[in-house]
Amino acid sequence: LKFTLDCQQPVDDHIIEVKELDKFLKERIKVDGKTGNLGEKVTVSTEKSKIHVNAESPFSKRYLKYLAKKYLKKTQLRDFLRVVAPNKTSYELRYFNINEDND
Repeated sequence: LKFTLDCQQPVDDHIIEVKELDKFLKERIKVDGKTGNLGEKVTVSTEKSKIHVNAESPFSKRYLKYLAKKYLKKTQLRDFLRVVAPNKTSYELRYFNINEDND
């Protein structure tokens, strides 16, 4: 299983550091009910503004979304960014669309 987390927009705006999110995921992903137990079963790697998670054991895409949201909450960016699924194997961090009506 291979999942991608694309952080293009926030990284371009210097809001998020990919290395920090990568570190957060490595510390928080649970394998066999234990954190910090990645071993050979799960690998987390970065490529420019994308984070790739490869899993040999069963791994839920939803779990990756949950952890991404937890990271946004921790860095107090949850009010500005959301996690969107553009396709079956990836997530993307996008800004909320804020429409201001000038009536």
